[in-house]
Amino acid sequence: MNEGAALPACERKFAGNAIGKLGEDGTFCGYASLFGQVDLARDVVEPGAFSRAIRRRGAAGIRMLYQHDPAEPIGTWLDIAEDERGLLVRGRLTPGVGRAREVLELMRAGALDGLSIGFRTVRARKDARAGVRRIVEADLWEISVVTFPMLPGARVESVKGGARTLPTTREFERWLTRDAKLTRPEARAVIARGFASLVRERDAARGTPGALAATIRKAARLIARKEDDI
Repeated sequence: MNEGAALPACERKFAGNAIGKLGEDGTFCGYASLFGQVDLARDVVEPGAFSRAIRRRGAAGIRMLYQHDPAEPIGTWLDIAEDERGLLVRGRLTPGVGRAREVLELMRAGALDGLSIGFRTVRARKDARAGVRRIVEADLWEISVVTFPMLPGARVESVKGGARTLPTTREFERWLTRDAKLTRPEARAVIARGFASLVRERDAARGTPGALAATIRKAARLIARKEDDI
């Protein structure tokens, strides 16, 4: 497509991470888009691409659909925000909607975990050297739960209330820095040397998130002291 040619009025970008926890209230979260990653259409979404649309519409103004079908709304988005990784979303499936109940069961079974954005490209530029199109600004209007993601890394990451499963290393590091308030070196030390013992602590204590954060901070300090002694 030439730079001066008209862009499609509506585009879709599929994204995908495995489900962690499912909730009785139908809440779940995940990444609907990941920054800096080349998708199957050779497009890359740049950080900040969604910021104007989020400010203008808010989470309530962006629809949750099933497979991009406007006739199949299945819930509402509670939070939509950009972070350093991508477009992080938290939503709730509406239990009174038959399709939403089906989606929830498929999520619990691990059969459905893709997320995909519906948007209009406002600004983009061709990167001839990399052979990609860089989307600088996108007018986001819907986010769908889908079967097949075009961007394999952006998916539902957790569904509240399901079976307890351990996070991936990447998810755990993000939680350590964001919620447990560790520095990145501390988080990496915990992951490298203390993850197994932390899991045992958690399972033994059945702790609350606050108690778990305190345990992790304590472990990080102990690990840091051991590193200093080496």
